[in-house]
Amino acid sequence: MYKLWIVMAHTFKSRLRTKAFIITTIASLLLVVGLTNMQTIVGLFDEEEVQKVAVIDSSDRFYEPLKQQVEAESDDIEMVKVTESESVTEEKVREGEYDALLVLEENSEGLPTGLFKAESVSDAGWMNKIESSLQQTKVMIATQNLGVDPAELSNLYSPVSFETEALKENAKTEEELNQARSIVYVLLFIIYFAVIFYGSMIATEVATEKSSRVMEILISSVSPVKQMFGKIFGIALLGLTQFALLFGAGFISMKFAPKSDTPSSIDSFTDFIAIDQLPVSTMIYAVVFFLLGFLLYATLLAMLGSLVNKVEEANQVITPVILIIVVAFMIAMSGLGNPDATFVTITSYIPFFTPMIMFLRAGMLNIPIWEVMIGILILVATIGIFAMIAAKVYRGGVLMYGNATSLKSLKKALIFAKR
Repeated sequence: MYKLWIVMAHTFKSRLRTKAFIITTIASLLLVVGLTNMQTIVGLFDEEEVQKVAVIDSSDRFYEPLKQQVEAESDDIEMVKVTESESVTEEKVREGEYDALLVLEENSEGLPTGLFKAESVSDAGWMNKIESSLQQTKVMIATQNLGVDPAELSNLYSPVSFETEALKENAKTEEELNQARSIVYVLLFIIYFAVIFYGSMIATEVATEKSSRVMEILISSVSPVKQMFGKIFGIALLGLTQFALLFGAGFISMKFAPKSDTPSSIDSFTDFIAIDQLPVSTMIYAVVFFLLGFLLYATLLAMLGSLVNKVEEANQVITPVILIIVVAFMIAMSGLGNPDATFVTITSYIPFFTPMIMFLRAGMLNIPIWEVMIGILILVATIGIFAMIAAKVYRGGVLMYGNATSLKSLKKALIFAKR
């Protein structure tokens, strides 16, 4: 046991001090802080500019109601009525006196049509506002022509009152479900990338030690099985350390980030997630399923990494395991919209899919604790079975050299392990 802890500590410290880990962690911390303060950063470079639009209204009927609609919807668009010809106004747009030209005309039904001209039509934001305002102006004029009271029409188009209420006992409300969905969505991504990144790290480290012949020295002092689990636990501790730093930085940055006077999608997202109101059970499930999922896949990846001699070969051998992780992630993503689906329930008990899909169900639904425990027990049993197989393969695999890039090498590794 003592040697196991030595290998774990050595793996953790050696990886912690590498330039790649330090640079990756610093870059990730900067990214987290940047995303949580995106509105402030954008505000430093995004100066509010008023778009000046020249309007030619040949009918002399549509400019005033359109201007009122635009002013009601946006304060960064200025409508200016001009009397010059269209060609003269176009020239002023090219010279920069106006940002755009809008030509209003009356069709055969007495309704407005618009022709928008600008140097570039790549900025769709403010152009869409003008189009939306013109559409509302058209509706207003059409209702007046039909003799319909605008107030009655407004009442007709007002959103219908529609509320949802779950009859199932302890079922989550729609607001709670939406919040849980966003939280689970983020945590699923974290579990997905963490398992792939840190699991692949184990396979490549074993292959690196074999290629440098360090393995021959290590197995003389520490058994291969202790090496395998020492590396797995060391990398797991490394991952938890890195994610603790990222979550801490994200939490502090979200809590103390300056709030903008004009709410943005980023502000809405951070308020919606409400990380300080995150259910304790969801965080516990996230840690438990992250560790169990990591142990399952890390055991397989360490076993496969022991079969190869070069890092390049490791990427080929671990591909099937990576594909299984991708399939589990895709099922979890499709289950976000309907976590009660039968295929989600069934796949949550399949060990390779349990870490993500059972976490999805536990995070979004109020399922009985015994269902979660069954999934955990199945996962633990599967890890134990694969650990025994992986230990034997690892014991023989670390002694194998030469071409070993196929799964047929498993049989050869088991033979070596018996010697």
